[in-house]
Amino acid sequence: MQIKVTKAMWFYGLINVLLLIALVLWVFQKNQTVEIVSPQLAHDKLQCVSYAPYYRKGDSPLIQGTWIKPSQIEDDLKLLSTISHCVRTYSVSQGMDYVPEAAAKLGMQVYLGAWIGWTDTDNVLEIKHAAQVANAYPETVKALIVGNEVFLRQEQDAEAMRTYFALAKSLTSTPITYADVWEFWLKHKNIADYVDFHTIHILPYWENNPVGIDEAAIHTEKVMEIMEGQFAKPILIGETGWPSVGRQRSESIPSVVNQARYIREFIQKANEKNWQYNIIEAIDQPWKRELEGTVGGYWGLISADLAPKFSLTEAVAERHDQFLLFMIGLVGSALFLTIALKQTESRVFILVGLTAFGGFGSMLMYLAYEYVQSASRDWLECVALGGLFSSGLLMMLIHPLRIMQLNLTTNKLMMRLKLVFLYAALLTGYLIYFDGRYRDFPILLFVLPVLIMMFELEKPKTTMINCLVQALPAALVLMFAVLCYAKEVTNNAAATWLLLSALLAYVNWPSQTVSTLTIRKSK
Repeated sequence: MQIKVTKAMWFYGLINVLLLIALVLWVFQKNQTVEIVSPQLAHDKLQCVSYAPYYRKGDSPLIQGTWIKPSQIEDDLKLLSTISHCVRTYSVSQGMDYVPEAAAKLGMQVYLGAWIGWTDTDNVLEIKHAAQVANAYPETVKALIVGNEVFLRQEQDAEAMRTYFALAKSLTSTPITYADVWEFWLKHKNIADYVDFHTIHILPYWENNPVGIDEAAIHTEKVMEIMEGQFAKPILIGETGWPSVGRQRSESIPSVVNQARYIREFIQKANEKNWQYNIIEAIDQPWKRELEGTVGGYWGLISADLAPKFSLTEAVAERHDQFLLFMIGLVGSALFLTIALKQTESRVFILVGLTAFGGFGSMLMYLAYEYVQSASRDWLECVALGGLFSSGLLMMLIHPLRIMQLNLTTNKLMMRLKLVFLYAALLTGYLIYFDGRYRDFPILLFVLPVLIMMFELEKPKTTMINCLVQALPAALVLMFAVLCYAKEVTNNAAATWLLLSALLAYVNWPSQTVSTLTIRKSK
C-alpha cells in the first residue's frame, strides 16, 4: 500500500511534533515539586535507620574477605547522625563490630545485628562476638538482634533459633530480639517467649499482594493492629520503607516522590500511635540488585554517591534535570535538522518531523541510558542491555537517511536490528512471566526502536522462512506480554509492555504486500 506523499509528509511531521511535546511535558512535570505531609520529628531526626557500608562500586558483603575500614564507618555515621538518632546493623563481621564505638562518639545508639545463616559454627561465633561488643558499649547498644529474616530464607528452624536466643541471653544482659517479616512472626509465635520484644518488617511494596502508595501507610497501620493483638511484648518496626527506582509491582510504583510520601506518612502515623521504628535504609545498596533486581539497590534515603534523595520536611520533585534533558533535546534537534539540510531536504513537514524526532529521540536515549545504568546487575546484563541500547541508538542515527530515501543499503541492517529487538522482547517476556518478581519491563529500551519501526513500516513478505524467523517469535512475544499483563492487570508498566509487544509483533508479521511509510523524495 503506497501512501500519498502529501499525507505521509503531514503525518510524519505531526506525529513527531506531538511526541516531542508529550515528552517535554513529561519532563517538565517530573521536575515539579509535590507537596507532601510534613511530620514532626524529634530534633528533626528519624528514630533509626538501617546502616550498611556496601554502597561503593564493587562492594558487597557476599564477597569473602570484605573488610570495612573504621574511617569509613566514622564518616558514614557522621553523615547519618544528621538525619537519625540511631542505626541498625545486621552483622558484627567484616569490620561492622566498630559501629557501636563510632556511634558512641557521636551520641548515637545502635540496634546491633548478629547474622544467622546456614552454618551453626559461624552463627555461634557471630553471637558470641556480638554479645561481647554489646557488653563493651551498654549505653550505646539498645538491643541485640539475633537473626534477620532467617525463617523467610528458611535457613534455620524455630528450635535452632531458640537455642541461639538462649546463648545470647547467657552472654549479655542487653535486650534480645529477632527480626522477620510480620507474617513469619505469626507463623512462629512459639519463639515469642525467648525474646524481650518483637522486631517486625512491614514493607508494603514487597507484600505478596503489593500495596499501592495511596494505601501503604494504612496497610502498615492494619498490620500493626494485627501484631499488637497477637503479641503482648513491645514491637519494634525493624524495617519499613519504599524504593525510589525499580520494577512496578501491581499498583506499587517505586519513585522518589512515592518513597518520600510513604516515609513521611509513616512517620506521622508512628507519632500518632507511639510506634518504635527503623527505616530501611540509610544509603542505597547497589549490590542488592543481584538478589532483588533493580529495586533492591534503591531503598536508601541517601544515594550511593551520598547525596540525600529528598527532604524530610520540604516539597519533593521526582527529577532535577529538566535543563539537562532539554539541552540534550535541543542538540538532537539541531543535529537532525543539520543532517536534513545537508542533504538538501526542502519539504517542510519532513524538516519539522526530523527536527522533532531528533529532540525526543535524544531525550529518550538519555533516559534509556539511565535505565541501563540502574538495571544492569552483572556483566551479562550490562552487555545485553548495553547491546539493546546501542542497537536503538544505531536505528535512531540511520533513521533520517532512510526516511529521506537517501541510503537504501541499510535495509539489511534495519532488518537485523528489528530481529534483535524481536528476540530480545521474546526472551524478556519469557523471563518476566516465569521469573518476574525481580525483573524489570525494559520499556525505555524499546520505545524509540518500536516507533522507528512504525515510521518505516516495511512488513516482511509471507514466506516459510519469514514465518519461522519472524511470525512465530512475534506471536510468542505477544502471547507472553498478554500473560504478563494478566498476572498484573493494575500494572501500568505491564500494560505499556503489552502495547509495545503488540506493535513489535505487528511490524514483524509477514504480509503479501509490503507496506511503507517511508517518504520518497520527488525527482
